[in-house]
Amino acid sequence: MRYFIEFAYNGKNYFGYQIQPNAISVQETLEKALSLMLKEKISIVGAGRTDSGVHAKEMFAHFDFDKEIETPTLLKKINSFLPKDIVIYNFIKVHNDAHARFDATQRTYEYYIHTFKDAFITDGSWYYHQNLDIAAMNKACAILFEYTNFECFSKVNTDVHTFNCKIYEAHWVQNENQLKFTISADRFLRNMVRAIVGTMINIGIGKISLTDFRKIIESNDRSQAGFSVPAHGLYLVKVKYPYINEK
Repeated sequence: MRYFIEFAYNGKNYFGYQIQPNAISVQETLEKALSLMLKEKISIVGAGRTDSGVHAKEMFAHFDFDKEIETPTLLKKINSFLPKDIVIYNFIKVHNDAHARFDATQRTYEYYIHTFKDAFITDGSWYYHQNLDIAAMNKACAILFEYTNFECFSKVNTDVHTFNCKIYEAHWVQNENQLKFTISADRFLRNMVRAIVGTMINIGIGKISLTDFRKIIESNDRSQAGFSVPAHGLYLVKVKYPYINEK
């Protein structure tokens, strides 16, 4: 039987989601906890892989197990065992061909910036003190909908076969000294959101124009785009599947 796990994590203490040698990851931590609780070796497949320091408010993974899971009991036990920066919200029984990565139809990320020093949110929001033209940055968001190839925002030397992504939503909102960038797409390239935010920061400070932004996208050249903003302000907040009911 196949199960989906719905979970969240603070990425500060992890070198990303995916297992890697000689570094602690979210995937490894979850697999060890599940294997201990279910008394057999469990391997999980995630909806994607977040980079070192990136957070997830909603993430999914799947695994196979040949017994019925008593969700309330297992949730209580495993959340007591897991470190404080990882929480499992639910175990969802799905059909045997369900796939946490390939079946996801839409993913949403948020990036947080604070423009006045705040001692209490430094681990989850990037402090950037320069004045930003949010209206211009939202005009840049509208330009994103005109394109599908975002190679200019992708980490170089990746193993992807296409740089095409369909963007469904992109916008900035400001609440006093806090800014939030929201972006949704069918898929994302490595480092894509952080590179988009860094390029839009350059628009917000007047370093580049909206015309320049178009030229950057059309260049398909990562070196033409802006800097990659720090990981700790980035959150995966939503993953959609056709067979999991909306909350």
